[in-house]
Amino acid sequence: MSTDLAWHKSSYSNQTGGHCVEVAESAHTVLVRDTQNRDLGPIGVSTGAWGTFLAEVKTGHL
Repeated sequence: MSTDLAWHKSSYSNQTGGHCVEVAESAHTVLVRDTQNRDLGPIGVSTGAWGTFLAEVKTGHL
């Protein structure tokens, strides 16, 4: 499933490979994986849960 998706690196990841997270989105699910450990596979959350998570991060509540 995750091999057919377009993955993009977090804008908070640095150029040397530290703290890298990649995200791929489908219609109902957002997948997140560790760039340095892709073989472990992604975790998936609903698009609604992802939106709530991002809003909380942006407001500093997490």
